[in-house]
Amino acid sequence: MTSAIPEPLYRSLATELRAAMEEGRLAPGARLPSVREASRGRGLSLNTVLAAYRHLESRGLIEARPQSGYYVRSRLAAAGEPGPARPGQARAADLEVLDQIAAVVTAQSIPGFVDLSLACPRELDAYPGERLGRIIARLARSQPSLITSYSMPPGPASLRAGIARNGAVLGLHPDPDRITLTNGCLEALALALRAATRPGGTVGIESPTYFCLMPLFAQLGLNALEIPTHPDTGLALDALELLLEERRLQAVLAMPSVQNPLGSIMPLAAKRRLAELVNRHKVPLIEDGIYAELQFATPLQPAVKAFDQDGWVLFCSSFSKTLAPGLRLGWIDGGRFHREVADLKFISSVAQPALLAEAVGQFLDTGGYEAHLRRLRRTYATQLDRLRGFVARHLPPGTRATEPRGGYLLWVELPEPCSATRLFQDALAARISITPGTLFSPSGRHARHVRLSACYPLEGTYAAALATLGMLAMDQVR
Repeated sequence: MTSAIPEPLYRSLATELRAAMEEGRLAPGARLPSVREASRGRGLSLNTVLAAYRHLESRGLIEARPQSGYYVRSRLAAAGEPGPARPGQARAADLEVLDQIAAVVTAQSIPGFVDLSLACPRELDAYPGERLGRIIARLARSQPSLITSYSMPPGPASLRAGIARNGAVLGLHPDPDRITLTNGCLEALALALRAATRPGGTVGIESPTYFCLMPLFAQLGLNALEIPTHPDTGLALDALELLLEERRLQAVLAMPSVQNPLGSIMPLAAKRRLAELVNRHKVPLIEDGIYAELQFATPLQPAVKAFDQDGWVLFCSSFSKTLAPGLRLGWIDGGRFHREVADLKFISSVAQPALLAEAVGQFLDTGGYEAHLRRLRRTYATQLDRLRGFVARHLPPGTRATEPRGGYLLWVELPEPCSATRLFQDALAARISITPGTLFSPSGRHARHVRLSACYPLEGTYAAALATLGMLAMDQVR
């Protein structure tokens, strides 16, 4: 009788780890022991452990993160393909969409509500709040004039120089004199729109897109024309090119690097093509880069602005998502519109808080910003995978979600016959706030989508709220 051939050691280890994942002992987002740790702890060779990890990785069960290790992936279907790549009609935001946005903002400010979608980092030790506080206190003592003086546009030269230096990681080499400081990224976007468009004009936007653009467009008297946006590859450039050839757009506003709410990053060739298109047609591209520094893969992929030839790309960003959410410090490289942007900044809000701007400038000078970003990227990558695990466990079968390549936002697609608006209303009754997908379109599209956030610890109150959200969604399919 022929004896059975023993299973290779790496397969035995892979089988054991897979069982731990299926039984919940290794949760989504959990970090596996390093190859060296597992080798020592189990008495296996480094090659055996590495072969087991690569076996699991090839089956999509774990993933390797640069300079961090191997992590358990959640088992959740990827988001579905968008519809045909045809743009919609230019239109102002529906009143119903604007009313829903107001309801979401109101719910976010009610004490006792658990907000599962707010894109505002909080309750994280990953932010250097104490260090920034010490810098601010020292500056207030040594330079009290920073408290009693305006910082007129374009803002303190020290911070603008620091922004210009740090822009190199995104392929940016801006002239500090073309950078204007703003009150967060939203003011930067508003200034860019005011400089590059006129009331009554049409701006091409992604679909889905950042929901605060809808009230901003309404305030500026602009129409939005939705362009389909893929969860993996971003803006549909063939559709955009046709619109540019037909001269239907005054400007384009997009997030090519870590899109909100999809988390997608346009391929490098597509970014080059996008820059070429807007330069050839002389139509401004307002590039929202607020999450660009939170890409998970390193080195970071360049921004579209890196391929701008004639200044037709206006790059907007902020430290709100990366360094100091409460300071509301943003900035814009206005390209060929930089003078108009600086003038509009003065008319809009006069000046920046000089003390806060100098403090961030000193923080950048210390050289600790990139190390801080590396920690933040690891934190968000882990928490996003944990969030996908929660969605896979608690929301109805057939639910799908994006696989973000950066940031901390998750775009969730509910199965039929679910309604994101009904889920939003039921969640409000349970003192939980989410953001329904209809808010991310001026015409109220994406009726079965919701945006969730992983920018706060997914435990305790938040974990319980996610479980409750799952039960409310399950009620719609029973």
